[in-house]
Amino acid sequence: VCLFENIRFNSGEELNDLSFAKSLSSNFDIFVNDAFSASHRNHSSIVGISNFLPSIAGLSLIKEIKNLDNFLKKAEKPNLAIIGGSKISTKIKVINNLIELFDTVVIAGAMANTFLFSNNIKIGTSLVEKDHIEISKQIQKKAKISKCKIILPIDAVCSTDLKDKDNIRTCKVENIFSEHMILDIGERTSKLISDEILNSRSVLWNGPLGAFENKPFETSSVYVANTIKKYSKNLHIKTMAGGGDTIAVINLAKAKDGFDYLSNAGGAFLEWLEGNKSPGVLALENNKI
Repeated sequence: VCLFENIRFNSGEELNDLSFAKSLSSNFDIFVNDAFSASHRNHSSIVGISNFLPSIAGLSLIKEIKNLDNFLKKAEKPNLAIIGGSKISTKIKVINNLIELFDTVVIAGAMANTFLFSNNIKIGTSLVEKDHIEISKQIQKKAKISKCKIILPIDAVCSTDLKDKDNIRTCKVENIFSEHMILDIGERTSKLISDEILNSRSVLWNGPLGAFENKPFETSSVYVANTIKKYSKNLHIKTMAGGGDTIAVINLAKAKDGFDYLSNAGGAFLEWLEGNKSPGVLALENNKI
């Protein structure tokens, strides 16, 4: 058994240099990729090495792809996708793909601010990507054409900043103070999402719904995680979640038992949600040795 150190300090790794990949393969007879979470990287140790060795997928990689494909291609209807996180720019392709596959898509977290802003809602000093306003409008138009219901926050928990716990205020998104920023979704939106979960047969979750690292702005994410934990088994709702922050929220809520599958992959998970196969997986499929 050979355990490599982190080899990204060698420029040949990230450049997917074939001579470097050949040197990596020189002492071995077979390559097994069992790291789905790293398979989105077009690197020598993930992709290049398959040019020189018989290459196969490991069991956990196969399990990950099987679970993802079941949710994206064979999900029981009605199905629900909950997408959170801080920036829409990192998840444009994800949302565009999911609205073609899911009956309902919830958009929450700070990325929802750009959608609210594009709908002429004043969001105070909240994080917003103004260069993605038109994209937000296009996504909502596409959702209507695809007959996918988009759920945006209808109320929010706000304050002047993350550290200001004295001026926390919950209000409708139309009534946000000019000096406040959105730091979590409110109770009404959390209840709306939970009701949608109970009416779904499949639920996919990626991205926290608020600034969960800072109390009390983890409230909505924990509430939704506990809804899934409490009802998914009895109501036979298939559930899957992925991404480091999402798993952290689920662990915080002690709600792991409510999910059929939890993926620790980050970038590779998002890439699959975009409808793309990872370079590392394609390298295995194209291996002819």
